[in-house]
Amino acid sequence: MISIKSDREIKFMREAGYLNFLTHEEIKKHIKVGVTTKELDKIAYNFISSHNAKPSFLNYDGFPASICTSINDVVVHGIPSNRKIKNGDIVSIDVGVELHGYHSDAARTYIVGDVSKEVQDLVVNTEKALYQGLQQIKEGAKIGDIGAAIEEYAHEHGLSVVEELVGHGVGTNIHEDPDVPNYGKKGTGVTLKAGMVLAVEPMLNLGERYIYLHDDNWTISTDDEMPSAHFEHTVVVTKDGYKILTGDISDGEKI
Repeated sequence: MISIKSDREIKFMREAGYLNFLTHEEIKKHIKVGVTTKELDKIAYNFISSHNAKPSFLNYDGFPASICTSINDVVVHGIPSNRKIKNGDIVSIDVGVELHGYHSDAARTYIVGDVSKEVQDLVVNTEKALYQGLQQIKEGAKIGDIGAAIEEYAHEHGLSVVEELVGHGVGTNIHEDPDVPNYGKKGTGVTLKAGMVLAVEPMLNLGERYIYLHDDNWTISTDDEMPSAHFEHTVVVTKDGYKILTGDISDGEKI
């Protein structure tokens, strides 16, 4: 069932989203050569906990960490470990924050050191594809409009779209209806209504779109071992557009 959030719920989700933004900003300070992804996970856990909030992912369906850390050909759900970040890595960090009983979900891909122009373009264009999708959002638009815009932009820039993994609704659960695919046909799917909260999250590959699940039942990598990038924002649908809940708050509102 798709829920429409009240103004009060959206306020809570904006606070959870702003803490998500701040968590990413804190993690970003520590992403460098030689740091382990487990160290990043601890930084995130301590930061979120210090704000009287909870990491949404910790123990979610048994996930053993507070954030997902996905390096190079890992698309999503990488489990933090003693793996040290190296020069030339791209590191996707996915953060979920629960505050006041409501969740926020956001991901970024970070470039560490020297990468090829091709990999740099992958990261830049995956973020741009996210905003191409977001620009379709307003009351009366269709879910398919979002995916069609992301897919078109990705293909124009020589990137493939992972189809097995999709965005989703967000609320009192980290994953709610509806699904938000990163591909599709304009004018199809669920009609958007003001008050819907969606996580839009393109996962784009430099090679082919095909993926596989590791034996840990979480980590998902590209079949051809080519790099993948991931960007995500939680947004609320408005009458004439959308508002990002997992961005900075510029009007002085604090948590």
